[in-house]
Amino acid sequence: MRFEHDCHGRGRHAIRMMAMMGGRFGGPFGKGGPFSEDGPLGGGRGGRGGGRRGGRMFAGGELRLLLLHLVAEQPRHGYDLIRAIGELAGGEYAPSPGVVYPTLSLLVDEGMIAEEAGEGPRKAFAVTDSGRAELHGKDAELDAILGRLKALGEQRDRAESPPVRRAMGNLHTAVRNRVMAQGFDTETAHAIADILDEAARRIERL
Repeated sequence: MRFEHDCHGRGRHAIRMMAMMGGRFGGPFGKGGPFSEDGPLGGGRGGRGGGRRGGRMFAGGELRLLLLHLVAEQPRHGYDLIRAIGELAGGEYAPSPGVVYPTLSLLVDEGMIAEEAGEGPRKAFAVTDSGRAELHGKDAELDAILGRLKALGEQRDRAESPPVRRAMGNLHTAVRNRVMAQGFDTETAHAIADILDEAARRIERL
């Protein structure tokens, strides 16, 4: 396509913006939307990975503290813990088993939690007295972690506001149709970029 060879920065920027939107609205530009499994969150739904925008979801020791807190609320299996964190994040993030289970093993080794006796292959973890002592005085740190997870779900809810979702879908369709039409050249791409940039500035000023 002529656009691929002739377009300069602003035109490419316009199409990259629509590529991000494509994943959310089912367009042809790829699935990497801002809330998709391979989008900037890194973690995504279903527990693939452990990221957030700009870096990892948890800083050093934060996942350990969160798991200890959740086990202190009630005994839980490893899968239950992954699911509980996913629910806290409104389905927008869940840690992978590859980071959860080693952290649980560490907590067991430290004497913070212990496996409960029971039948079946899966054993629930329960907090110990040492674990409860470890949680003492950590309320502020826990509130920050829980607030960060909650913010992910709230961010998705805002993005999925019906009027906004409808308008973004219409925008995606309009740009896609214009890109696919004959006569789409660098000048047209720059004009689209100007429209999108102006819309972004107006939204930022709201």
